[in-house]
Amino acid sequence: MTQSAVSRQVAALETEVGARLLDRLPRGVALTEEGRCLLGHAEAILDRLASVHRDIAVLRGVGAGRVRIGAFPTAVAALVPRAIASFRRDHPNVAVSLVEGHTPILLERLLDEEADVAVVSAPPDSPLDGARFRLYHLLDERMYVAVARTHRLARRRVVRLKELAEEPMVVGSATAEEALLRASMAPGFSPRIDLVAAEWTGKLGCVAAGLGFALLPALAARAAPSDIALLRVHRDDASVRRIFAATVARRTPSPAAGRLIAHLRSVAKELAVPAP
Repeated sequence: MTQSAVSRQVAALETEVGARLLDRLPRGVALTEEGRCLLGHAEAILDRLASVHRDIAVLRGVGAGRVRIGAFPTAVAALVPRAIASFRRDHPNVAVSLVEGHTPILLERLLDEEADVAVVSAPPDSPLDGARFRLYHLLDERMYVAVARTHRLARRRVVRLKELAEEPMVVGSATAEEALLRASMAPGFSPRIDLVAAEWTGKLGCVAAGLGFALLPALAARAAPSDIALLRVHRDDASVRRIFAATVARRTPSPAAGRLIAHLRSVAKELAVPAP
């Protein structure tokens, strides 16, 4: 910098702090008492700024920090735990927390800055709000029909839903408008709902006991117990629900969140292969 530019900078600083910082001498300059006071603070500020640069460099390299992920229940059966495990192997110094919930609640947590990433689902007739959320497509999930091993259809590989019209269906909600049902029911098929079990362990327990059939999302198929048979839904009846990783639109995800989304995508590719 030229001498005149330095003089302007010093003059501006003196105006800002309201004190003379330098005495102009015949040969150079000398600090005033106010200048010495400011110098100590300036050195501390520069040290903190250097520390900020170091910390940001660590975060950008995902060598520290945290990431909070939310996921709907069946995504926690395989997709999300595998992605977290893979992420932790690559970034062991990043703290990861997980909360389970249904899609509407998870999206609210994103907006309230209580989560960094959410794994959410959407039925075909009710897409997610792409204006408020940035959506990273992971996979399209089909449903299986779960029946007891002793069920009359247990040895079948493919089933039409109308074949189950007279049989009770075990659901997690008493209302057939639940997103999982909307994503899976063929037009005109109205299930007979006798048993409601909110948790998957209870739902599959009822199925294994022969009390009815249930629809099991593909993400949870690998967790099905051995006394249950899984049947594919005929292509004329089958529907899918779309699975996304979501962040808030126009908010830059943290480097850790970005890396976790990459791990979710990688695991989703593996899980997209139909379960046996």
